Amino acid sequence: MKSFRFGWLMLLVITILFSCSEYQKVLKSPNPELKYTKVMEYYEDGEYLKAMPLFEELIPLYRGTDKGQKIFYYYAYCNYYLDYLVSAAYHFKTYAGTYPNSKYAEDALFMSAYCNYLDSPGPTLDQLPTKTALQELEVFVNTYPKSPLVDSANTLVDQLQYKLEVKSFLNAKQYYTIMKYKAAIVALNNTLTDYPSTEFAEEIKLLILKSYYYLAINSITEKKKQRFDEGIESYYDFIDNFADGKRTNEAQVVYAKLVREREKFLLENPTEDEL
Repeated sequence: MKSFRFGWLMLLVITILFSCSEYQKVLKSPNPELKYTKVMEYYEDGEYLKAMPLFEELIPLYRGTDKGQKIFYYYAYCNYYLDYLVSAAYHFKTYAGTYPNSKYAEDALFMSAYCNYLDSPGPTLDQLPTKTALQELEVFVNTYPKSPLVDSANTLVDQLQYKLEVKSFLNAKQYYTIMKYKAAIVALNNTLTDYPSTEFAEEIKLLILKSYYYLAINSITEKKKQRFDEGIESYYDFIDNFADGKRTNEAQVVYAKLVREREKFLLENPTEDEL
């Protein structure tokens, strides 16, 4: 048994050494056709790390040829399979722009957008890759409206748009969390404007109501009445939209506080007409 294991280990070592030796010979060979043949073998076998430097060497040598198009296209996929998403997106986009009539152009344009989609971070982080992916998906759908990939592209768009929606809501909510109530009201309303069908609408309107309350009670005397009135209006807006919502009781509590504080303020600060 020990002899068998030793023999198997030696065979594995010899195979690895031979493979490395063969690869080094390919790298050092002055014959581009040999390198082309071998790089295609490496690619088809999923040996992308071996294929990468050979593709990079062959791209300028075969530029302007049918083989050159294939090399560049496979090189972009090498980057994708190795999870170099930024690089892959760049090369797919370059390919689609350089060879718009190629049979690979449609797939390359989609893959450029898809790589940016995969590179899109969580909603709490910077969303530049998300916006780039959305732009590229729009270009893809407009360029290939009859492509079988259009449905997939639209699904990706929906997912990316939702991420931007969450980002907008979290940013607006943060103003409320740090007690910047005036900024919170503006940002929360902007989220509703940008995403009128958002699933966060009830919470957003409740936060606007709360923001008006805290803004009013902390305002200078000259602005208190106006802000109490605006808060009461925001309660009516909440009830018009979510009379049977999950947060209705909470909204009613805030409304009661607004009315009570408004009445207290008016008693302590009567207008000239009331005097």
